[in-house]
Amino acid sequence: MSTSRKLRLGPLPKTESVKLTFACPIALKADLDRYAELHARTYGEAVDATVLIPHMLEAFMAGDRGFKRTATKPSSS
Repeated sequence: MSTSRKLRLGPLPKTESVKLTFACPIALKADLDRYAELHARTYGEAVDATVLIPHMLEAFMAGDRGFKRTATKPSSS
């Protein structure tokens, strides 16, 4: 089933990656699984929630103005 609504996280690009392990609350895992299901219906490609997490974090950090300001300032060593 296809939907016309757009998700904040678009189709996933192919990227190199490094493996990280983290723990999250059960409710967050359930939300991630629901998002993955909606993403699969929207873009027609099955995806696991663990594949979405790095893209979500990247989008979050790209939109964080405070983080962006610190990234453009030279560090004082």
